[in-house]
Amino acid sequence: MERQIELGKVITTKKKFRFWIGLLLGFGCLVNYFDRINLTVAGQVLMDELSISPAMFGILLSSFSWTYALMQIPMGLVLDRIGVKWLNRVCSIVWVFATGLTAFISGLLPLFILRLSLGVAEAPAFSAASKATGYWFPLKERGFATAMFDMSSKLSNVIGVPLVAFVISKWGWREAFLLTAAISIVYCVWFWLLYRDPEEHPRLSKEELDYIQAGDVQKQVAQGEGSSLLYLMKQRKLWALAIGAAAYNYSFFLFLTWLPNYLMQELHLDIMKSGLYTAIPWACGALSSILIGGLFVDFLIKRGFDPSKVRKLFLTIGMLLGLAVIGAATTTDTRTAIIFFSIAVSGICIASTINWSMPSILAPNGSVGAVSGFMNFIGNLTAIAAPIVTGFIVGATGSFSIAFVVAGVVMVIGILSITIFLGRIEKIPDQEKKVILD
Repeated sequence: MERQIELGKVITTKKKFRFWIGLLLGFGCLVNYFDRINLTVAGQVLMDELSISPAMFGILLSSFSWTYALMQIPMGLVLDRIGVKWLNRVCSIVWVFATGLTAFISGLLPLFILRLSLGVAEAPAFSAASKATGYWFPLKERGFATAMFDMSSKLSNVIGVPLVAFVISKWGWREAFLLTAAISIVYCVWFWLLYRDPEEHPRLSKEELDYIQAGDVQKQVAQGEGSSLLYLMKQRKLWALAIGAAAYNYSFFLFLTWLPNYLMQELHLDIMKSGLYTAIPWACGALSSILIGGLFVDFLIKRGFDPSKVRKLFLTIGMLLGLAVIGAATTTDTRTAIIFFSIAVSGICIASTINWSMPSILAPNGSVGAVSGFMNFIGNLTAIAAPIVTGFIVGATGSFSIAFVVAGVVMVIGILSITIFLGRIEKIPDQEKKVILD
C-alpha cells in the first residue's frame, strides 16, 4: 500500500492503472526507435546497393535529426496548446507512413525525404511522454515512470537491432522496414484507444486520481497559460541541462547510427554478429536506466535524501561513465571494445533517464512541452553532428578511433555544464503575468 500525506490527509491507493499508461508511453518510445535504427542496421547493405560513401551515409543518418531537432520547440509549444492525446495520435499516423513507404524507394533522394518526414513525425514523442508522465505520476514515482519510456529507447537496440538484422539477412532490407512499420501501426491503434489525460480517463478510479493529484503532479492549465518561451530561455538551469543533454547525445547517436557499421567495418563481423554484439551495450544501458536512473534514484529520495542532490549526483556519475567511449579508441579487440561501449552506454542511459525526468520537475505549470522541447532541440544539435562528423572522420582516416575521442571531449563539456551551472534542481517559478482587476 502506498501513502501520500497532504495537509494532514492520508491518501492511499492499491490501483495501478497509471502504470498501464507508463507501459503505453514506453512502448511508443520503443517503436519510435525501431523506426530509427532500421536504417542503421541496413547501412552496409544500402551503401553497397545504392553506392553510398561513408561520408554520404553519415549525412543520410543525420537527416532524421535535422527535422527532429528543428521541430522540437514548435512541437513543444503545440503540445502545451493541444495536449498529448491529439498530437501523438496525428504524429504516430505520419510516422507509420514515413517508415512503410521507405520499403518502396529506389534512390537516395526519396530516402532523404522520408527520413526528414520521420524526423518531423517523431519530434514530439519524448516531450509528450515527459508531459504525460508529469500528469500521471506523483513526484516520488517520477524517476521510475521516466525510466519506463526512456529505457525503451535503449531496449529498442537490444530487441530491434538483432530483429532487423535477422530480417535483412533472411529476406532483405525492404522487408525490415515493412516490419517496423507494422509494429508502429500496433502502437498507433493502442495509443488511440487507451490514452487520455487523468481527469478525463473513464477507466481511472477516483481513488487513484486523488492519489495522483496529491503527489505534486503537473497541474493541467488552460490552453496558452504556460510561461513564455523567452522567459524559459532566460533560466540558467535549463541551459545547463540542455548542454548536458547535447553532450551525452553526441555519444548516444554515434553509437545509435554507427556502432553496427563499426563492428562490421573495423572489427570484421558479419551483419548477424554485429547485430548481436550491438545489443549487449544497449542491454546494459536499459538495465542501468531502469535500475539506477529510475528505481535506485527513487529509492534514495523516498528514504529522505535530498532529491536535488541525488539527481545531480547520478546525472554527473552517468556522464563520467560515458567517458569510457575514449577507451574504445585504444583497442581493436571485439570483447574489450564491447566492455568499453557497455560502460559508456550504461552511463549515458543513467544520465538520460534523470535528464528526462527534469522537464516535469523544473517546468512552470503548463510549460512541460516548451521546456522539454527546448532541451531536446539543443540536445539534438549534436545528434545531427555526430553521424556526419563520424562519417567524415571514418572516410578520411579509415578508422573510428578519432571519432570516439571527439565524443569523449564533447562529454567533458557537458559534465562541466552540469557541475558549474545547473545549481539546485527545483521548479522554475511561474511567469508573472499582468492581471487587470475589476
